[in-house]
Amino acid sequence: MDPAGVFATSFAQDQALVRTRSQAVTLGLFVLFMFALPWIADARSVAVMTSMLITAVVVTGLQINTGLAGQINLGQAAFMGAGAYATALLATKGSMPLWIALPIGGVCAAAFGLVFGLAAVRIKGFYLALTTIAAQILFHFMVLNLPAAWMGGSNGITVEPARLFGWVLDTDAGVYYLCLVVACIMIAGAYGVARSRHGRIFAAVRDDDVASGMMGINVVRTKALAFLLGAFYAGIGGGLWAYYVRFVSIDQFTLIHSIWFIAMVIVGGMGSVTGALIGVFVIRFAQEFFTSVGPSLVENFSFLSGDLVFAALNIFLGGIIAGFLIFEPRGLMHRWNILKRSYRMWPYPY
Repeated sequence: MDPAGVFATSFAQDQALVRTRSQAVTLGLFVLFMFALPWIADARSVAVMTSMLITAVVVTGLQINTGLAGQINLGQAAFMGAGAYATALLATKGSMPLWIALPIGGVCAAAFGLVFGLAAVRIKGFYLALTTIAAQILFHFMVLNLPAAWMGGSNGITVEPARLFGWVLDTDAGVYYLCLVVACIMIAGAYGVARSRHGRIFAAVRDDDVASGMMGINVVRTKALAFLLGAFYAGIGGGLWAYYVRFVSIDQFTLIHSIWFIAMVIVGGMGSVTGALIGVFVIRFAQEFFTSVGPSLVENFSFLSGDLVFAALNIFLGGIIAGFLIFEPRGLMHRWNILKRSYRMWPYPY
């Protein structure tokens, strides 16, 4: 086999979710557990897992954009908000069913992200980060300053329960299964992108866009496509969020949410779809821990306040990002791969 073929095969194996029979069995058991969760867990656990599934879709798109293609994106929450508002408007004012409103909402978010993807053609690094922050500011400006009859203004938009082929998904379990099915489809698609020709092109542009252009890769199209895909995933996640909360407001999609998404990618590991999922689990678990423990601490210690607990959560966010960038810049997925290689080679040191 020629070297290019060897690289293609190796790259595909590195990005594969299942490589052995035992991994396939483990994945099957995990999927069965996820489908059985509403029957064996309480309502709080189902709600947290639903939120995790929605976040996983958004962060997976950010992983394609930032981890695979190397395009810094600090406006993922704005793209998520664009999809949420588009889906809410289509469902309420357009009376469109779920299976139409949700994909169109993702397309609207992708179109919004493409505008800033075209800006990424000429700039990168720090300046690209500032440009994506501008997306966050522009999104808030548009929602708050357009006529309230269009976007709801500061009052937000109330969304009716999701309807799918005559079924009304107005229960926690119904919304959970909706998010689970959509998340499985989107995550499987992300693995397909990572293993495909486009995934290899993304990696090449991420490593050196100048050399990629000299090799014949269309760098302009690649960077724009990365933003397009990342924003589409964010839009789908935003649409799921709209159906889950059944209310869309501007304060649900702020810059701090985008930073949380970046933290999940950093913690899990850049360039790995599985790493993005691990990052979502770790960060959301930490958030739930602070949310659960915070009220108890305020109640038992009079010198503490709710503002102090909220500040501790933000300090934790900054600390975990700085810590991983310094001590484990390639994320938990890289450390897991090292442990697997060490286990396979034991007791030999090399």
